[in-house]
Amino acid sequence: MIARLGRAGAFAVAAGVTRGVYGGLRRRVGDRDGRWRRVNYAGRDVDLYAGPATAVGTALAVGRGPAAFAVLVAGACGAYDDVKGDDRRGFRAHLSALRQGEVTSGAVKLLGIGAAGLVAGALMKERPVDKVLAGVVIAGTAHLVNLVDVQPGRAALGVLALGAPGLLRGPEAAAPMGAAAAVLVDDLGERTMLGDTGAHALGAAVGAAIVAGNGRLGLAAHAAGLVAAAVCGDRVTALVRSPM
Repeated sequence: MIARLGRAGAFAVAAGVTRGVYGGLRRRVGDRDGRWRRVNYAGRDVDLYAGPATAVGTALAVGRGPAAFAVLVAGACGAYDDVKGDDRRGFRAHLSALRQGEVTSGAVKLLGIGAAGLVAGALMKERPVDKVLAGVVIAGTAHLVNLVDVQPGRAALGVLALGAPGLLRGPEAAAPMGAAAAVLVDDLGERTMLGDTGAHALGAAVGAAIVAGNGRLGLAAHAAGLVAAAVCGDRVTALVRSPM
């Protein structure tokens, strides 16, 4: 679908669907379901409806194919963590629990999004090395966007910044950018947050756009940067927490 829509069309469809789903969830569910509400860093009660709204809006604008698959799986894994998650953060904590026989929500995200990224990457590229690099980029970008989702608007602004260069190469980045833009004001206004659902879904879409617009050298460079960001996750989060 995204090829037929073009950049402007994909941006508009993603933004429109996201606003529609977000508004519908606020009207029909409101504050009745505590699983989709959080107390943010400033002690304010906010909803998590921007997450499923951006995931649906992005997936519909992307249409069928490996990118949509990665977005939906990443969003579903993020939603599981939003509803069932605990306070443990970082790969080490979840892998340590997994070694002791405990399957945490973080482990579900790690394995589920990693597998979805590899499947999508394998479908988007032809050569084995490129398939693996593509999988790392998709899963790694999903993790990166979630990593910076620590202050109002940081993840949405990150998606806009990461996606903007991709618009020069094709329309793929327009879908996550449109969805992120649709909830940016509410996110900055501390009425909602993307949560793991939205951050992972948007990140996977941006990752798929990077894969679509790059050859092996570009994929290798992006993969190396994403792996470094994951290894230095605490430093990245601390940097993003600093005032804008």
